[in-house]
Amino acid sequence: MISNQTIKGSIDQLKAITKIDFSVWSLDGSLVAATQTQEMMRPDAVIQFAQSLADSQELSGCHFFKVRNEEDPEYVLIARGTGEDVHMIGRIAVSQLQELMIAYRERFDRNNFVQNLLLDNLLLVDIYNRAKKLHIEPQVRRVVFIIETKMERDNSAMEVVRNLFGTEDGSLITEVDEKSIILIQALDADTVYDDLKETAAMIRDTLNTEAMVDVRVACGTIVDEIAQVSRSYKEARMALNVGKIFYSEKRVHMYNKLGIGRLIYQLPENLCRMFIKEVFTKMQPDDFDEETLTTINMFFGNNLNVSETARQLFVHRNTLVYRLEKLSRSTGLDIRSFDDAVTFKIALMVENYLKYLEKHS
Repeated sequence: MISNQTIKGSIDQLKAITKIDFSVWSLDGSLVAATQTQEMMRPDAVIQFAQSLADSQELSGCHFFKVRNEEDPEYVLIARGTGEDVHMIGRIAVSQLQELMIAYRERFDRNNFVQNLLLDNLLLVDIYNRAKKLHIEPQVRRVVFIIETKMERDNSAMEVVRNLFGTEDGSLITEVDEKSIILIQALDADTVYDDLKETAAMIRDTLNTEAMVDVRVACGTIVDEIAQVSRSYKEARMALNVGKIFYSEKRVHMYNKLGIGRLIYQLPENLCRMFIKEVFTKMQPDDFDEETLTTINMFFGNNLNVSETARQLFVHRNTLVYRLEKLSRSTGLDIRSFDDAVTFKIALMVENYLKYLEKHS
């Protein structure tokens, strides 16, 4: 429904142009907005007019008009002034308010449609019928981005996204929960996934600069028609979850680039626990101190290169070798060996996944 502030702004603009005072009332005689602060109309007169069959009426120097939402009266507009033009200007005000109501209703209906589309709450025939009614082209290449903010209902972030992606090109923007902004971007025929990754990075950088918020951006796969948008949304949601679990240092997560994290995310919990028990027969990952974890992550980050890892850790090469041998004795895995390194890396990722499950159980 159109807000009282919007109605107030509209009639204030009309008064500035016409020098005529306006007031808008609900059908039960409650004042919604007014340009004048004195000599207000009595509520019973408003109610009496609202219940009459007339669309307009003049009483005591005031012109009454019914503002309709489609066929049914929604408000009563009163124009107060003298002269032959007051009635005509009142009609113009009614027309403006009705156009505002149509625009807000369409925006609400479109937002409601998109939310239900993403959540698979619509039948296939309803998707195409409602898309046609809302002037949404069904046969367009689209992709879903999920922009997750740390703050609930971050209006500044939503405003930045709306400014970046207008609706003229067929893009759609909505929310489905307290911390996620959903962008359904319409794409050109030659758009590829590298372009989408650049778009996601641009969204992250712009929000960081203009809205001063740190966000994660996840992207699904490209779909060719409106009925497939929910699939891209589910993929983007999975990319976001997998990214937060396994690649927490990154802020952009592409569904088509989830790597081994995608496989682990879909494994049963009991199988993951069995794997951890099999790999870590001696020391458990939770027992590693900060120095050991830093050494492991740096060693993996440098592709098992001992010399480069020692240089970045600012330690002697022999000191690093000692640490790795100590880790090997405590876990039974020598991560200088490729096979053991792969097993160790996967085991750490599985351990992170199990912690995630425990946190969200």
